[in-house]
Amino acid sequence: MSFLKFAHIAFPVLAIALGGCSWVPSSGPYAHQVRMNADATAPDTSSKLPYAVVKLTPETVSALARFEPRGLSGVFPDKYVPPAKIKFGVGDVVSVTIFEAAAGGLFIPTEAGVRPGNFVTIPDQTVDNDGNISVPYAGLVRAAGRYNGEIQQDIVNRIKNRAIEPQVVVSLSQQRTSLISVFGEVNTPNRFPAAAYGAQDRVTDAITRAGGIKGQGFETWVMLQRGNKRATVPFANLVYEASNNIYVQPGDRIYVYREQQKFLAFGATGTQGEFNFDAWRINLAEAVGKAGGLVDNQADPGSVFLYRLEPRELAEQLGVDVSKFRGELIPVIFSTSFRAPGGYFLATNVQMRNQDVVFVANAESVDVTKFTASIDSIMNTVNNGLILTNNGYAVYNTIRAGTATFQ
Repeated sequence: MSFLKFAHIAFPVLAIALGGCSWVPSSGPYAHQVRMNADATAPDTSSKLPYAVVKLTPETVSALARFEPRGLSGVFPDKYVPPAKIKFGVGDVVSVTIFEAAAGGLFIPTEAGVRPGNFVTIPDQTVDNDGNISVPYAGLVRAAGRYNGEIQQDIVNRIKNRAIEPQVVVSLSQQRTSLISVFGEVNTPNRFPAAAYGAQDRVTDAITRAGGIKGQGFETWVMLQRGNKRATVPFANLVYEASNNIYVQPGDRIYVYREQQKFLAFGATGTQGEFNFDAWRINLAEAVGKAGGLVDNQADPGSVFLYRLEPRELAEQLGVDVSKFRGELIPVIFSTSFRAPGGYFLATNVQMRNQDVVFVANAESVDVTKFTASIDSIMNTVNNGLILTNNGYAVYNTIRAGTATFQ
């Protein structure tokens, strides 16, 4: 091919390349595009979501650690309060036994010697909708919302002038309130009475009463609802973080379910896609490793990014200008470099969260390689066309020469 023909083809292509490489195939944004930050200063902001770019430093990692989700212990203020004494409630079945010091009193007849003991047990009765039980000679006695000791003393006070040194024992025959429910991915979903005062059952004890979890600990989640508050943690968090294994209280509802924690990896990683944690928690370095690490001839080790939403308060502590963002969750991209040895140590101290996104940018040289490969492809295509044209002319001339000879 002549230089003139090459120039006619190469110079327009070179002009396109110098005008920008957006036509070169890519697995994601360039590193400089990420760091440029698509905020109000970027063009065409109407179609772009603002986000903040934060460099991972020891100070940044410390701030992230302070704001790691605290699970159950961070939601329930009564986490260190042992279960209270059980109070009676509407629907509970109550047993009342009355003792007298001698026969001939209110409940023990004179001929009591022919019967065993000096006591009488009143038939079990349910606390009615008004919260009362009925005791002979004492009338209606308030039971709902009271401890057994309070009920006992109330009955004694009402009959002490008629019975002989009475003593009363009140107990729960069937506990139908102050219950704890455990359901979902457990072997025996159950609703059982809260343990007596002093037993101090914790969340894992309640799950054990329900037969234990069905699945692996790292894929099992536990949601505790207490009143109007609710919190969810991985089951393994209750085992490895003792502070989250809080006391259960009457009325608690515990829902156990299975859901793998996952993260997404894109860009110049060995494998792109969705990956399971397969553990109750992993760090950023482990996540990059699970995605196949950095591709040696493609990745820019100085441009490893972690995409996630962070609380507004944390974003502000990280130096983000939160005034340009709405809502309580701020889109943040954390940037770190695996080119520096210290970057790996920082990454091991950043805990991944469910649905985090890891992106590794291409090295700038990759675009040059792709560009030259495209030029080679174009030039080979053009060269093949020229060869085909020349061959066509040769065939045509041969045919014409042959025709002239026969004439």
